[in-house]
Amino acid sequence: WHFKDFFTVAVKEPEKAVSPDPAVAEPKPEEPKEAPPAPTGSENITFVARVCGESLLKKPSVKWIKGKWMDLASKSGKHLQLKEHYDRNSKVYTFEMHIIAAKANFAGAYRCEVSSRDKPVCSCFLVRDSLLSYSSTDAGEDSGELDFNLSNQIHSLPTLKPEVDVWEILQNAPPSEYEKIAFQYGITDLRGMLKRLKKMKKEEKKSAAFLRKLDPAYQVEKGHKIKLQIEVANPDAEVKWLKNGQEIHPTGRYIFESVGNKRFLTINNCTLADDAAYTCTIGEEKTVTELFVKEPPVLIVRNLEDQMVMKGERVEFECEVSEEGAQVKWEKDGVELTRDESFKYRFKKDGCKHVLIINDVTKEDCGHYRVKTNGGQSFAELMVQEKQLEVYQNIADLTVKAKDQAVFKCEVSDENVKGIWYKNGVEVKPDARTHITHIGRIHKLTIDDVKPEDEGDYTFVPEGYAFNLSNVSLNYPPKIHLDCMGRTAESTILVVAGNKLRLDVPITGDPAPTVVWTKGEKVLTDSDGRVHVESTKGHCIFTIEGAERQDEGVYSVIVRNPAGEDTADINVKVVDVPDPPEAPRILSVGEDSCVVQWDPPLFDGGQPVIGYVLERKKKKSYRWMRLNFDPFKETTYEAKRMIEGVPYEMRVYAVNAIGMSRPSAASQPFVPVAPTSEPTGLCVDDISDTTISLKWRPPERIGSAELEGYGVEYCKEGSDEWIPAFPSLTESTSVIVCDLPTGEKMQFRVRAYNMAGPSLPATLQQAVTIREIMQRPKIWLPRNLRQTLIKKVGETINLVIPFQGKPRPQVTWTKNDELLDPKQVSIRNSDTDTILFIRKSERKDSGKYEVQVQIENVQDRASVNIQIVEKHSQFGVPENVIDVWGFNVALEWKPPKDNGNCDITGYTIQKADKKTMDWYTVYEQYRRTNCVVSDLIMGNEYMFRVYAMNMVGLSPESFLSKDSAYIQKTGIVYKPPSYKEHDFSEAPKFTHPLVSRSVIAGYNATLSCSVRGIPKPKITWYKNKMDITNEAKYRMFSNQGVLTLEIRKPCPFDGGVYMCKAVNDSGEDIIECKLEVRCKYMPLTQKLPRNFIPLSQVQHVWVLLNTEID
Repeated sequence: WHFKDFFTVAVKEPEKAVSPDPAVAEPKPEEPKEAPPAPTGSENITFVARVCGESLLKKPSVKWIKGKWMDLASKSGKHLQLKEHYDRNSKVYTFEMHIIAAKANFAGAYRCEVSSRDKPVCSCFLVRDSLLSYSSTDAGEDSGELDFNLSNQIHSLPTLKPEVDVWEILQNAPPSEYEKIAFQYGITDLRGMLKRLKKMKKEEKKSAAFLRKLDPAYQVEKGHKIKLQIEVANPDAEVKWLKNGQEIHPTGRYIFESVGNKRFLTINNCTLADDAAYTCTIGEEKTVTELFVKEPPVLIVRNLEDQMVMKGERVEFECEVSEEGAQVKWEKDGVELTRDESFKYRFKKDGCKHVLIINDVTKEDCGHYRVKTNGGQSFAELMVQEKQLEVYQNIADLTVKAKDQAVFKCEVSDENVKGIWYKNGVEVKPDARTHITHIGRIHKLTIDDVKPEDEGDYTFVPEGYAFNLSNVSLNYPPKIHLDCMGRTAESTILVVAGNKLRLDVPITGDPAPTVVWTKGEKVLTDSDGRVHVESTKGHCIFTIEGAERQDEGVYSVIVRNPAGEDTADINVKVVDVPDPPEAPRILSVGEDSCVVQWDPPLFDGGQPVIGYVLERKKKKSYRWMRLNFDPFKETTYEAKRMIEGVPYEMRVYAVNAIGMSRPSAASQPFVPVAPTSEPTGLCVDDISDTTISLKWRPPERIGSAELEGYGVEYCKEGSDEWIPAFPSLTESTSVIVCDLPTGEKMQFRVRAYNMAGPSLPATLQQAVTIREIMQRPKIWLPRNLRQTLIKKVGETINLVIPFQGKPRPQVTWTKNDELLDPKQVSIRNSDTDTILFIRKSERKDSGKYEVQVQIENVQDRASVNIQIVEKHSQFGVPENVIDVWGFNVALEWKPPKDNGNCDITGYTIQKADKKTMDWYTVYEQYRRTNCVVSDLIMGNEYMFRVYAMNMVGLSPESFLSKDSAYIQKTGIVYKPPSYKEHDFSEAPKFTHPLVSRSVIAGYNATLSCSVRGIPKPKITWYKNKMDITNEAKYRMFSNQGVLTLEIRKPCPFDGGVYMCKAVNDSGEDIIECKLEVRCKYMPLTQKLPRNFIPLSQVQHVWVLLNTEID
């Protein structure tokens, strides 16, 4: 909260003024006037600060400071007094500083700091040493007023030369002179001055030693730490730190650090002793700064309490502050209390506790006592009641004879009480016959030589007590003594709802009157529960526990006794916190903000609402976070710094002078979202005489909210009236806008929509003329149609070939340079493609198809080859048996005449015993047209048949061999033909080597290789040159020359060099590989099994292998 608009400091006119000094009085340039009278060295000076408190929840705190940080609250005494006052009507706080009997050494710079919620505003002024004078702009009634506004301060100072630049002076001055220059030129905001100097680009001379120097000044709170940093040009340079010219050595509080070319000085737990000038030197170069240590405010932890004591007793006011050893000031009714010679007041300090002791209190000690620190204050009221004087013996009536002695005697409880004797209301004076004595508690009036004129009523009245002792009984009518009677606003008593309402009414009357309290026509008694009525001597007390709204109204008190009655009306108003406002409404949302609005509460609690406090929370959270600490006066607020995409709720409190209301109901959940970014890549895809095709890409940033769609708009060139192209949003990123005027220049734009609204529009760079443009025809042949398309007989053919061209081109299909028959082939054309469709293809549909698109004299062509295949129908020549020998039969045949319009991929040869005619396949995928069938059974007669195979499959039928083949039985002498037998023997040779492997222990592993050789070689496996054929741990497999060694669950000991050896009659071959077995991860804490044998202890392993491979 800022006091700038209505904060003034005034200097009151001194009681005695002297003629102004011409050397001091400096007139205005426009109209010269004399300076106001200046106080001399023996006069009083008063400074007054006024603060408007209409919008403050509590009283602001004020500090009077001299120089930099000297708090004058601790200097109060004979020559300095601080006072404050609050006017309830104007709601203005007044703070005064009185300098009594000013002396020359009081001169200096003073400032007043006023803060609310730690937001200070200060005003500074000078007291000169020559005349202790002050500056002013006019000599009228407002002479001496100083406004906290900096602009007004500048006008109130003596006229400056126009060519003087204050900021230039500050830039060239050392930091130690800043405050002096600021006061000289009227700059009151010292912190703002330092911030501005820091932001200004000051051209400094290049330093050979420093890359970065210290800032002009630093500020730190007491007890905190601060780090001073410089950058040096030479990383190896040594620096020295000095405090007020004295070198600093590293300690627990002063820490030196060096990181690269940076040097740091860290001061821990700063105290007021650290408020000094610090210098960093490198050789002869140095950089200087000033550190200001600000003492934190001392808060009052436990406040003073009101006390009511009897006269003569001892009173102790006790409070507790936040720091030990803090200075406090005691005041009574605004006047500071000091130790005097009578020791009336005693001040006691015990750690954080401070006690004011008042001995032997009197009625003069009644009043309001206050304890003040530099961070707060506390009030308490002291009420002193006189002791009730008890009468032990009253005056008795006397009847005496003339010339006898008459003695009137009375006895009271207090020996020190004096009194006066009266006769018929006239004071009795002692003389020769009349004697007045006071011995202890007994007071006597003795009359010697009684005469008739001595007859009358004698009365004794004690001093300081409101009763008398008399031998005559008198009645006094009752009287109510109030200064707030009536029903005006000034006489209304305010009570906060929930607090105790206590009406203590002083009354008089003799005999003691009876008291009746009423509200309206209802008589109030103790039977009402919360109401308590009490009457004491001289007072009637009316109390309501926990005041409520219905307790508001006019209360009447009636006092009666036999002498009469008296009545008084007391207007009581019960004030409370406001009712909670209605649930707030969310007007709009942004990326990280929202605008919320609410209605004022229906009931303001009897006090005007001074503002509102808002809170927010995440929907799934229970923790509310306050958004403002000072009351916000409007009913519309923009909340910021929220997370996009997270649902939130808001609620509002109303605040009046009494306090804060209960929270309103939470608002409807809302999600802060921002509109998306604009769509990208908007371009024209196609255009005709009445339509246009647009396409674009989605926005780069969509945000947390889902994209609802796109809005397309258009307008004529030169017009600002945008017309929606579609009644609703479209989800597609390409559209066709129809019914456009031919020849018009149109502009188009696209906006993306989400729950936050539309994004920025993406607009075409220039207007588009709605007219179709000639486009050269072009066929885009699909990649799969650039090769021969193969289909089976009966399958459907559907060719889709896209093309481009404007206007719509003419499409022509041909097959083998002839037009297609529409009865056999269906052709469908569109603006962008052509389709060739054959429902059931046949062999005759094979061929080269060509499509042509033509616009006037421009054309484009593309061709597609289609091949329709099926199974072949029959063989050209039946199968023949060429030769039979031993258990073998040689067959021969010729390829089929019709291959099904595709190549023959192989033959399937089958055999059957003529007795059973069960067919068994001998060869599959056999490519030659002759073969030898072996391993036939002797004595059987065999038939043979052959199937041809193409890409469609096996032929539907096969041809049997013309002749059967009979295998003769044993005993028949067979004469082999006379030809030289061919030697097919071949030495073993490995065609695929073993590969070295690394496996994990516990998982089966295999080693594979392949070998060939005729006759079939014998295979032997070795590990580390030892035969492992009969080892149970290993399994060997051989399939069509592929050799596999399987190792079951290997362990680290199974690692080594494995060798495979192939041997036949023609020779042998060897191949080997390395096998590494890695151990599983074993924790260090795991124990080894009992049968575990370290490898270093294994000396011999014997393995016997003897296995032959068939």
